[in-house]
Amino acid sequence: MKTTLYILGTPIGNLKDISQRALETLKEVNFIICEDTRHTLKLLNYYNIKKSLVSYHQHSKIKKVDSIIKRLISGESAALVSDAGTPGIADPGGRLVAEISAELAHQVEIRVIPGVSAVAAAASVSGLPCDKFLFLGFLPHKKGRETLFKRIAESKETVIFYESPHRILKTLESLEKVLGEKRRVVICRELTKIHEEVIGGNINEINSFFKKTPEKVRGEFVVLVGSKPSFTKDSEGK
Repeated sequence: MKTTLYILGTPIGNLKDISQRALETLKEVNFIICEDTRHTLKLLNYYNIKKSLVSYHQHSKIKKVDSIIKRLISGESAALVSDAGTPGIADPGGRLVAEISAELAHQVEIRVIPGVSAVAAAASVSGLPCDKFLFLGFLPHKKGRETLFKRIAESKETVIFYESPHRILKTLESLEKVLGEKRRVVICRELTKIHEEVIGGNINEINSFFKKTPEKVRGEFVVLVGSKPSFTKDSEGK
């Protein structure tokens, strides 16, 4: 009989943003695989759930993967969670799922317990066309960064990416160099948290806003850039 690994979405800020099914699953599994045990403990303590926690992050070595696999093979069920949101989206959870899928395809059933995603939350509130979009996760710090900004400038779909408070101003300055004034930019800050804010405008307006209010350069950022306008001879003549 197969054991089960649940890929489980958790809140991105407000701890009440979790499904009843997710809570029931967290109570039933034998152990929980998480990025940072401190983050996950806040959620578990809020709901009075006590479980064995195993940390798995981008710096985890192969021994950690092996120990998780051994527990699954022995018949223990597990839930994989990220620090916030849905595992596998801009976090190392996807790598673990790939490893388990490859090694234990006939021994472990992998099931999803859907939950919150910062990408979906930001897209829904942005007012930008998101029937299709380009998601870039976290932008690279150095290598390939300038090339990526050019790609964003040329994109014919809405572009969405995450940014940290330490690099948001530098990122906005880089966008100002490549985007025209007609491109709409939306910044979602601290989604679902007390200081949640959605700021929209052209890149010049956005840059000006954050320079005038440096106290708002804090928290988690989702950046959305509207698609490059398509011009035709007819539209240019109107």
